[in-house]
Amino acid sequence: MLDTTAVVETFNRLLGSAGVITAEHELEPYVSDWWGKSKGSAMCVLRPSNTEEVSAVVKFCAEQQIAIVPQGGNTGLCGGATPDPNNARSIVLSLTRMNRIRALDAYNQTMTVDAGCTLAAIQEAAREADRLFPLSLGSEGTCQIGGNISTNAGGTAVLRYGNMRDLVLGIEAVLPDGTIWNGLRGLRKDNTGYDLKQLFIGGEGTLGIVTGAVLKLFPLPKAHATAWAAFESLDQAPVLLARVRSICAERITSFEVCSRSELDLVYRHIPDTTDPLNGHGDWVAMIELADMQDASALQTLLETAMEAALEEGLVTDVAIAANQSQSEAIWRIRHSVSEANVREGYSVSHDISVPLSSVGQFVTHANSALSELAEGAHTLVVGHAGDGNLHYIVLFPHATWQQFAPNERAQRAASITAIVQQTALALGGSISAEHGIGVAHRDELLAAKPAAEMHMMHAIKKALDPLGIMNPGKLLQPASI
Repeated sequence: MLDTTAVVETFNRLLGSAGVITAEHELEPYVSDWWGKSKGSAMCVLRPSNTEEVSAVVKFCAEQQIAIVPQGGNTGLCGGATPDPNNARSIVLSLTRMNRIRALDAYNQTMTVDAGCTLAAIQEAAREADRLFPLSLGSEGTCQIGGNISTNAGGTAVLRYGNMRDLVLGIEAVLPDGTIWNGLRGLRKDNTGYDLKQLFIGGEGTLGIVTGAVLKLFPLPKAHATAWAAFESLDQAPVLLARVRSICAERITSFEVCSRSELDLVYRHIPDTTDPLNGHGDWVAMIELADMQDASALQTLLETAMEAALEEGLVTDVAIAANQSQSEAIWRIRHSVSEANVREGYSVSHDISVPLSSVGQFVTHANSALSELAEGAHTLVVGHAGDGNLHYIVLFPHATWQQFAPNERAQRAASITAIVQQTALALGGSISAEHGIGVAHRDELLAAKPAAEMHMMHAIKKALDPLGIMNPGKLLQPASI
């Protein structure tokens, strides 16, 4: 029987009172997920201030076989940072107090940071050094880089810069026995065996706790140009991207798409958003270019690309931002979709990817297969179509969703998810492009991955975390402690 009082006293000795939260009302934000769909329990929340304190906590938890749920900004969408509601023998380990920019090397184009730094703080530190850290997410003011690393975050600039796997050069992590691994190397070439940092990128905290990272920086673009283009079929998106790329080449930073059904919800629920195209097009692409050359030259290049797309019938209407304010207004539309959806109803959301050439085929097949299950719901699509990542959402208005009995809600959501994921897999896709697995898709992972891959993943988990204390029940298997 675990003596909770004695355990908390030990944590207070290790971290001080500022590092331990036990009051129930203060625990609430840490044990509930961002959506408010799930809630767990923990004996306390620990907030270490440095890597050595993380190590001390993990060593003690390993000795006592206490489960550790690492948590960054708690903005995840798959339950990966929410503790198990049935396991009181667990703690949440929040990296919030570990928020230092440790070093910035402008010539090596790297920044070394604590895992608890918010993405927005990292972006700003890079800008102050006339550099760019390109990861961009709707939650960037809250999400933390450790969570971005642990979920292999993507966002709106993957088309040009890649996801977190491409943006991390080195990692510092605390292993499940408390060992500190210092892999903070800012090298772009290091051919000395296994690339161990990749185990922790996308590992969702199941193999250890990321406490620091060396991030890639890039020259800060001096000019941006943004277009909002209407088209009638998602099958045209890959053709449109190819045409724009043939003119603008590597200057394309983002190629986002939204269905008209999604945009209508944004305009309905989010104040001060207006449609630049007055309702034209069943689909809209948001295209952004960035470059080091002057703004007028980049604007001219985007105008040339859009004129070509209009002449070839790839788009039916185009609005090009004339200034920074108009560009920000377009981006606000794109970043407001989650808020609009929450206001409208209950979302059965999916984060799939397919080959870029198959995005239209995926939506056509999914819409057809879900015609009965989605009756009375909005079918919404928004995503980073330039890299084949679509967020396919079946959204039931609040009143409609409340008409279903609780067991029917769960069954309907599961059936919808199964169809969406099977459609993606049939096209050579993935059930999770950037949100991760967490709890939400853990069981589905078994059907999505070959047995050999699952065997290797379990072998790695067992080798590094034989006690199963690191984020149990997430990604791979049910909680075992």
